[in-house]
Amino acid sequence: MLTARLHKVQWLSPQGLHRLAYREWGDPDNPHVLLCVHGLTRSSADFDAMAQVLGKDLRIVAADMPGRGASDWLPNPALYAVPVYVTACVALVARLNAQTLDWFGTSMGGLIGMGYACLPDNPIRKLILNDVGPSLNLSALQRIGEYVGKPVQFQTLADARTYIRSISQPFGPHTESQWNALTDSVLVQKDQYWVPHYDPAIGQAFQNLSESTTLMHEAALWAAYDAIKADTLVVRGEHSDLLSHATVENMRQRGPKARVVEIKGVGHAPTFVQNEQIHLVRDFLL
Repeated sequence: MLTARLHKVQWLSPQGLHRLAYREWGDPDNPHVLLCVHGLTRSSADFDAMAQVLGKDLRIVAADMPGRGASDWLPNPALYAVPVYVTACVALVARLNAQTLDWFGTSMGGLIGMGYACLPDNPIRKLILNDVGPSLNLSALQRIGEYVGKPVQFQTLADARTYIRSISQPFGPHTESQWNALTDSVLVQKDQYWVPHYDPAIGQAFQNLSESTTLMHEAALWAAYDAIKADTLVVRGEHSDLLSHATVENMRQRGPKARVVEIKGVGHAPTFVQNEQIHLVRDFLL
């Protein structure tokens, strides 16, 4: 079994220096790196199962995005935005000294990957977008906004697990041990209570969402997608409420003309802890 090595790198935002925490699996000298970035409320621990399989061939690196896990919380909630996350990831990539860099991004992590991969002279060779694209379903964003950043606390780990599992049902079927891993990695104990691991301020961007602001963001995201040169794979959960069939068809035809795979029996988003999902990544990258 591969053990994750825990590291931190310093990066610069418009309001100062911060520490970004990340995990690394596999040979630290392997020049082929797969950089994995989690979804909105998740953490770098999400990629342990994938690293156990792929870490024999690749160096797997997964970051805790700012405000999550062991990374610093940011002083201004407005900094919790894709352009700032890209800046943090640029600092991390500079640290990794990869000769070949591939990207796996789930939901928010995919948007960050798009923001990075559209930049001139970016180092991303292959890009995997897990259940996300340039068009964002407003009702799905509002669903997420119903729980992100809300003050919740639990007296027992069992109660906390039940809560995280209840809001994560779109992940699809998992074993009890897989569910426990998915819940425990996003919980911390504070003052004898179990609470989510992230800065509640990350939820502010989901307040007062409107169709007009969503469409404005989509225009910028499509412009970014159309500029991507990396070989791109889009993975969609069959029952996803965030990534529509229409968006996927546009992604096949525009920009990098992505390949598309749909995973049955799953909504937003596939967790890639199941072997058949992990093998999709292996077959695309190796």
